[in-house]
Amino acid sequence: MPPAAPEPDSRSTILATGQRIMSRKGFSAVGLTEILKDAGVPKGSFYHYFASKDAFGEAMLLAYFEDYHGDMDVLFARPGLTAAERLMLYFAAWRETQGAFDCQGRCLAVKLGAEVADLSEPMRLALKAGTTGIVTRMTQAIEAGVADRSLCVTEPPAELAASLYHLWLGASVMVKIVRTQAPFETALRATRQLLGMTLPLR
Repeated sequence: MPPAAPEPDSRSTILATGQRIMSRKGFSAVGLTEILKDAGVPKGSFYHYFASKDAFGEAMLLAYFEDYHGDMDVLFARPGLTAAERLMLYFAAWRETQGAFDCQGRCLAVKLGAEVADLSEPMRLALKAGTTGIVTRMTQAIEAGVADRSLCVTEPPAELAASLYHLWLGASVMVKIVRTQAPFETALRATRQLLGMTLPLR
């Protein structure tokens, strides 16, 4: 008689648990046994869904960015705000989620980016696709700000979006190093200047 199939939510439970643990400890430092024990899922269920730890890591990153992109889409479609206000809300949310010293699953790209890019090509490509999606949405938000005149920029929106993403990614790493929010304050001032936001938001 064949073994029973895993519960339908086992895959999402494993992914969520891995994301939470690896956002704190990194990818290489965490074994499958720790993830499965914390998730309360047997090892057989893991291999039903994932061929290897690398395959799991790829799926985890894809799931993380799918949620992240969805949150961006909701925020950038919020009615009654200028594009500039939506962008400032995005960076405020970044500061809140990425600034916690114990991320609890909320800063996976910051934690794993440098580590896994050299370990696994599928995981690197998942990171590349995910971050490209972020920059694309930021580009569209900047274009909307130019259109509604809440932003005044001198660089092409795509180049500016990439620069801002790199700026905030670097600030996130520095926050972990210096254990203060000062890098985010610097990033915010530079962001407002690059976006031509000289007036306070209403």
